[in-house]
Amino acid sequence: MRVSYSPDYVADIPDDHVFPMKKFSGLYSYLTSHNIVQEKDVITPSLVEFPSLITVHSDRYAKAVWTGELDRKEIRRMGLPWSKSLAIRSRLAVQGTINAGLMALQDGLSGNLAGGTHHSMPDHGEGFCVYNDVAVAIRVLQQSMWVNKVLVIDCDVHQGNGTAHIFEHDESVYTFSIHGQNNYPFIKPPSNLDVGLPDKTGDRDYQTALIDALDRIRIEFEPDLVFYLGGIDPLERDHFGRLSLTLPGLRERDRIVLETVKKWNKPITLLLSGGYAPTLNETVTAHAQMFEVAKEMGF
Repeated sequence: MRVSYSPDYVADIPDDHVFPMKKFSGLYSYLTSHNIVQEKDVITPSLVEFPSLITVHSDRYAKAVWTGELDRKEIRRMGLPWSKSLAIRSRLAVQGTINAGLMALQDGLSGNLAGGTHHSMPDHGEGFCVYNDVAVAIRVLQQSMWVNKVLVIDCDVHQGNGTAHIFEHDESVYTFSIHGQNNYPFIKPPSNLDVGLPDKTGDRDYQTALIDALDRIRIEFEPDLVFYLGGIDPLERDHFGRLSLTLPGLRERDRIVLETVKKWNKPITLLLSGGYAPTLNETVTAHAQMFEVAKEMGF
C-alpha cells in the first residue's frame, strides 16, 4: 500500500490549539512501526503548483495563503493561525492527494496521511481546512485525462460543504456526505446525496444508513476513481462529533466502504479528514484502523 507523507505535514501551531497537528507524524510512525505501511511505499510529495491550485481556488486566495496576505477575518474563519509552515504543509498535502489519486489508479488503493480538507471554498478556508485537496486532485486528474467521473465518499461527521459547493453543478463528480445533521457547518450546500443523522446515532443505525446510501450510489453513478474521507469524528468520545460510534463501529464503517468499493472493482484513495479524540494516541489509533482494514482485505 503506497501512501503520501512528508514530515512537513506537521505545521507550527500553539500547543494548546484544538487541532491535533501532531496526528500526521503520529500516524506515520504507527503505520510504519506496525508494518501496515512499508517505508519504501511512503512517497514524499512536492509542493503543489499554483496552476493546479487555481483549477479550484481563486488566484488571489491561493497566493495569499502562500505569501501570508490573508486578513484577520480570513485567518479566523480558517481556524488555524497562519505561518509559513502552515502554507508549506497545505501545498504538500494537496500534492499528496493528487499523487495518491494517481497511485490508486495504478495500484487499486492508496492513501494520503493527511487530506480530506472538505470545508475549504474557492476563495477562503474554513473549519481547519486551507485548500480543498480533493477538489484540486479531481480537477487535475480530469484535466490530465486520467479520470472522467469521480465519487467522493465523505464520512467525516461534518458535512463536506466546500466539496459540495465546488461540484454542485458538475455531473462528472458525485459527492456523498453522511454526517451529523445538527453539526457544523450550519449552512450545508447540497451534495448529490446527503445523509444527515441525529445526535447520538450509534453503530447499527449509522451502518444501516451507510449501506443504504452506497447501494443507491451504485445505481446512480459509475466512477473511475473513489476518494474516501474517513474522518474519525463520528466517535462518541470526539470533542466535536455529537454522534455515538464506538471504535469497533468505526472500524466496521471503514470495512463497509472498502468492501463495497472493492466489489465495485474501483480504485480508492484513503484520506484522513477530521478527528478530535480526547488524546493524540486515541486519534492516531482511530485513523490507523482505515489502513489496517485495507491491509487485512488484501488491497
